[in-house]
Amino acid sequence: MNYFSVQCSIHPDSQEAREILTAFLAEQKFESFEETNEGITAYIKKNAFDPQKPELPITFGNDISVKYIITEIPEKNWNEEWEKNYEPVVINDECIIRAHFHLSPGHVKYDIVIEPKMSFGTGHHETTRLMVDGLLNMDVMKKSVLDMGCGTGVLAILAKMKGASFVMAIDNDEWAYQNCIENTFINNTADIIVLCGDGSLLKDQRFDIILANINLNILIADMKHYSNSLNHGGRLLLSGIYKSDTETICREAAIYHLICENITEKNQWVCLKMKREAT
Repeated sequence: MNYFSVQCSIHPDSQEAREILTAFLAEQKFESFEETNEGITAYIKKNAFDPQKPELPITFGNDISVKYIITEIPEKNWNEEWEKNYEPVVINDECIIRAHFHLSPGHVKYDIVIEPKMSFGTGHHETTRLMVDGLLNMDVMKKSVLDMGCGTGVLAILAKMKGASFVMAIDNDEWAYQNCIENTFINNTADIIVLCGDGSLLKDQRFDIILANINLNILIADMKHYSNSLNHGGRLLLSGIYKSDTETICREAAIYHLICENITEKNQWVCLKMKREAT
């Protein structure tokens, strides 16, 4: 699947302005962001964005203006750029996420090798780091785990490496689905069940732990599915949301008996750990 990159030049530029614009774009289904000298560059799937009617803010708060350069990125160029610039990511000196062309460091407990291609989950984005950190601090031994919106499958793979008895990974993007299967084989975790679809696939499935690193709109829309599929006393780990959306997501979760236990934050992105209470 092809992507668009949207290069945003902010005037006057400031960290606060970058955070406000990033939060807005995240709600519009932009999936990843990188900072530039003049602002940020955001990436979104081609089928989720109309460059003829981009609906992007030209001005916001305190006379801040934004100019945009929109570029379509073919798959092969995305992969080439990734291989040129990709660096391994080490989290808590316990887990490394790397490509096949990086040497194994030999000193970390969990060594995950991925070929991300067009999928989300290289460990470089704040939300993936937050989710990995959260999972590292959870007891998953002999538990059933769901990785919802799995992307590369990095969270599902880590859960399996940590001793989960059953792991399922789901993504609604065909490319991510195929990529996740590939990565499970690379990491000798091919017994992970990988499905292409959305929350409707869960039906009567029940899990001890559900991981969902997606975006605000999908998290809210699927909250009922997560609650119905989580065992009483189970844990739900959520990210893909901005700090300013914390109250919104917690209010929605409470409707379905999900109570927030802990919040971690990185550069205004948050990860929420929730517990399923008995009804």
